[in-house]
Amino acid sequence: MEYEGRYKAFDPSRIETYPLGTRSNKVKLADLVLPKDVDGLAIDLPQEVRRDVQTVAEAMVAARRADKPVIFFTGAHLIKNGLGPLLLDLVERDCVTLVAGNGATSIHDFELALIGETSENVPAGLDKGLFGMAYEFAYVNVTLSVGNQQKLGYGESLGRVICEEPFRRQVLALVTKPGSPSAFSHPEVSVLAACYRRRVPFTVHVGIGTDVIDQHPSFDGQAKGGCSGRDFLLYTNEVAKLTLGGVVLNVGSAVTGPEVLLKAVSMAANVGRVPHGILAADFDLRVHEPRQMTDEAAQCYYFRDQKSVVTRIPEAFGGRGLYIQGDQKQTFPLLYKHIIEAL
Repeated sequence: MEYEGRYKAFDPSRIETYPLGTRSNKVKLADLVLPKDVDGLAIDLPQEVRRDVQTVAEAMVAARRADKPVIFFTGAHLIKNGLGPLLLDLVERDCVTLVAGNGATSIHDFELALIGETSENVPAGLDKGLFGMAYEFAYVNVTLSVGNQQKLGYGESLGRVICEEPFRRQVLALVTKPGSPSAFSHPEVSVLAACYRRRVPFTVHVGIGTDVIDQHPSFDGQAKGGCSGRDFLLYTNEVAKLTLGGVVLNVGSAVTGPEVLLKAVSMAANVGRVPHGILAADFDLRVHEPRQMTDEAAQCYYFRDQKSVVTRIPEAFGGRGLYIQGDQKQTFPLLYKHIIEAL
């Protein structure tokens, strides 16, 4: 990126990289939770949480049978925790109409598709200046640059480079070097790829300086912002379909998911597309104190997911908000299990 202002900017061309395949990763293919594994998982959750999870699952299935939207926003840890295959299966079963996440969500999924591993061992590289410096993050940056030239969305660009050979050849011709992967070794575990194949939008909502791809000489802020900006409009278009009800899930996103939803809801309502009677469910670990949602002196007032997803949005439009407290390694497989049973 060029800068011609009055201040001195960091020169990213000095950055040294290394092959992604040599990096120490914490998550391998064997760590992924597959649909066939769910019945064997030990689920230890309070009865009230179990009951609320079942309510969400039944609402999701009922919404899809009535052709109503089911919007699924997830933080990066769902993919890092190996739960991507369960979300992928819900996409394949037409149980969700849009998947959304932050930049890290897409990066973990992209890494799994490319090399079958993800979740960098940060302490192993941070003190050496190597954290986030794998060369293959240039694949993401160049994909977004090409996608931005073609006026595509962020998730669409990444899904397309995984799934479509002509587009992949176009991108890799600009970025591969000797020793770099020239193909995606495990597209079958990629939620990005499943969404692209099924024509389900996967929207990616990013900041600048928030992701490891931003550290590289190949980083193109205009492309990242342009592609993600289009995704925000795709997301808002899906929110605008909630006029007759539907389900919105926020799984492990403390700020980005709630804030994107809040703005999209306001935009939809502004043009007369009020999200009436929705079920909004928030999955997270923290204690939820409903009485604190109106007390600016209380700690929980500043938990955006609890305030926006569980409280403000459903209350404003005659819906219902549920807070699912627990480790998503347990709550999400249980949700998946109840959805399959309800189907």
